[in-house]
This record gives sequence, C-alpha cells and structure tokens, in this order.
Amino acid sequence: MIEPVAPTRRRFLLAAVSALGITVSLAACAASTFPFIPSHYTFSQQQVQDAVQRKFPYQRTLSQVFNISLTNPVVSFLPETNRVSVRLDAHLVSPFLQQPVDGVFTLSSDLAYDAPSRSVVLKSPSVDNVSVSGGAQAYTQQINEGAAVLATQLLTNYPIYTFKPEQLQFAGVNYEPGTITILTNGIRVEIVEK
Repeated sequence: MIEPVAPTRRRFLLAAVSALGITVSLAACAASTFPFIPSHYTFSQQQVQDAVQRKFPYQRTLSQVFNISLTNPVVSFLPETNRVSVRLDAHLVSPFLQQPVDGVFTLSSDLAYDAPSRSVVLKSPSVDNVSVSGGAQAYTQQINEGAAVLATQLLTNYPIYTFKPEQLQFAGVNYEPGTITILTNGIRVEIVEK
C-alpha cells in the first residue's frame, strides 16, 4: 500500500521545483545583454553570397583599353586573416588582344560597421590573384592595376548586411555592432551597448 505524501512535504517539493525553474530561467537570461537582445549575430556564407551576388554581373571599361566583364562571384571566408574572399570570372576584350580572354580574379576584403547606414560593409578590398590565359599574359601588370581599381570602385563600402533599427534598440537603450570575426562557416558580429 502506498502512503499519501504529507501536504507540507508536497508544498516543499513544489517550492523547490519552482525555485529551480526560476534559477534556470535567470541563468538563461544572463547569457545575453537582455533577454531580447542577443550578444551577437552570425551571418552564414549563403547570406553573404546572396548579398555579393546582387552586384553582378558587372561591366567596366578601363583606361579606354580593356572592357572587363565580371560574373559568378563565389564568396569564401579567410578566418586566419579575418577577411572575406570573392572569386570572380573575368572576360576581357581589348584592341590589343587578338581575341577575348577569360580569367579569374580573386579579391579579399576586411569588414567594418558603417553606423550611418547600420550596415556591415566591405572595407579595403585588395586583389589577391589575377589569372589570365593566352595573349593577355603580356598585359598582366596592366590587368592587375585595372583589377585593383575595379576592386576599390566595386566593393569598397559595399553592404553585406544591414541591421533593422529594432535589432539595435531595446527599452530605450541603443546597441551597435562591435567586434566582427570571420569564422570558417560564417561572420560573427558582437552586439554591444552604445
């Protein structure tokens, strides 16, 4: 035969379980600045790929000598240097070339937060590699210089993510992105009080 639990013991057990539940929920809230403001946002490689993809295809004439078309951007992350890399297919046409030439440009860029636009943007893009085939190899220096100009014009301050105002404000307190860290599979942006 099972004896019923005494009412005082039942009240004690209910109070203990309730206190444990409050402690666990308070610990979960302490993980972020406020329960409704995360301590960071993480953007996936696909989100960055989609943002960069909107900029292409891109065509430009350089020094009235080369017509360059850039297509098929492929974004990758360089966590060891905290940079984002973009590989582009290039198509060059010039009166100096016997026929159009295809190649590959690889660019990389730092990331920064632009407060007026509330955006994480590409900063200081540089050309890491230019690979062209055929008769264009004689013009490698000019193509490298042209690619550097294109990288600067095309990608400097280009937004890869724009925060909504409500993502950076809670209960009258303003927040802003802090440290931006490139991971192997995403970009982590710390959120700090302004």
